[in-house]
Amino acid sequence: METIYDWLTVAIFAGLVVLFLQRSTADEPSDRLIDYLPPALGCAVANWLGNNGYPLFAVLAIAAVAAYTWYVLKPLAR
Repeated sequence: METIYDWLTVAIFAGLVVLFLQRSTADEPSDRLIDYLPPALGCAVANWLGNNGYPLFAVLAIAAVAAYTWYVLKPLAR
């Protein structure tokens, strides 16, 4: 963990894990496991892009992960 992209993508991924674990304990889960695949892959791609000299694309990928998480997974919905 040497770059800001490492730290940022791991933090986002950890948040996704916590959200998944919280929602999977519900009697009727509102999400499917496959719904978490795009942001998880997006974190991996953003980290790779950032570590290989493509900072603009890395930031765009992180923004896309955040947008997907906000609009599809709805982390603040009750």
